Amino acid sequence: MRGKRWWALLAALTVLLAACGGDSSGGTSAPDATEAPSDTTGDTADTTADTQAEDGEGPHFIYVTPNPIGENEFLQMGETGTQAAAERLGGTAETFESTDPSSSRANIEAAVEAAPDIIVLTTFQLTDMGVEFASANPDQKFILVDDCPPEGQPENLYCVGFREHEGAYLLGIMAGNLTEANKIGSVVALDIPFFHRWSDSFYLGAQSVNPDLEPDTQVFIGGDNPFADPARAKEQALSLAAQGLDQIFSVGAASDVGVFEAAQEQGFMTYGTDVNNCPIAPDVIVDNNLKLVDNAVQTAIDLVLSGEATPFTSVGLAEGGVGVMALDDERLDDSQCLIAQHPDIVEQVRAAAEGIISGEIEVPDPLAAAG
Repeated sequence: MRGKRWWALLAALTVLLAACGGDSSGGTSAPDATEAPSDTTGDTADTTADTQAEDGEGPHFIYVTPNPIGENEFLQMGETGTQAAAERLGGTAETFESTDPSSSRANIEAAVEAAPDIIVLTTFQLTDMGVEFASANPDQKFILVDDCPPEGQPENLYCVGFREHEGAYLLGIMAGNLTEANKIGSVVALDIPFFHRWSDSFYLGAQSVNPDLEPDTQVFIGGDNPFADPARAKEQALSLAAQGLDQIFSVGAASDVGVFEAAQEQGFMTYGTDVNNCPIAPDVIVDNNLKLVDNAVQTAIDLVLSGEATPFTSVGLAEGGVGVMALDDERLDDSQCLIAQHPDIVEQVRAAAEGIISGEIEVPDPLAAAG
């Protein structure tokens, strides 16, 4: 379980990776403060019943966010997954949308009072409260998405995380095929094992299809705010471009915008994280390492209701918890991702995904190795 402990301890460093971004990277969409819901319950944000089953006999779920959902795709997907599970099971789902820590606490209190079958919480921002309320209410089941307490996890709190390295490997296959210079690399928030899940796996995937690659080049944003420093990220991306790199993976949450800008200025190809960033810069973004939160939530709900849930559940390609746009038949053509222009590579990526799922291709987890 050391890998889980590492992951949980470091998740606090991924503030924008999990909850702040949207414009730059998946779970990295910054909430739109101008779209905060109206206050109808004192300090709590608007509480909205999203799904109602007429008979009311199915399970009842409450989804609590740490921020206004707004344009934050990460939080949107959590809501979608909770609603979909309720609809599929003939139950009901509600969203308690928070605006700050105070309203988060009030919303979790209200959720506990309502006594649903499961309360779904998202991101590290609600981890401490999740532990507190789960400990105080042992008969209430909680799911925490994209984080897990490093210690003191109550038995009724179930965590779900993502095998990001599997999706990063698939992006590397694209980069290995598309590079003309045989030089690729990554701009990464921090030089710690958690983030090497993205950068190391990206290069490993590229190597699998291109043995002529030059050694991997990784630079790290660092500084006081590595997740929201697009200027610094842009400088580092420009320095890589000056060295001749033509495929650069950006793993920096809100800092990714700087890499995308550098790509547009210098003409190299780049890759995003968490959600589909391609519309931001469709001329340079090849694809994205997606976290499919809606699927992860449904998987976790099913496991909890069946009594098969473990304290920590990891979801990857096999569970539909991670992916890339190239795997999405329905949305790829409209994704604005450059990979849509390369159907031969898309087929190669899909074959590799099947290999990972079957176990034929093993993508080592840098975080597990560090543990």
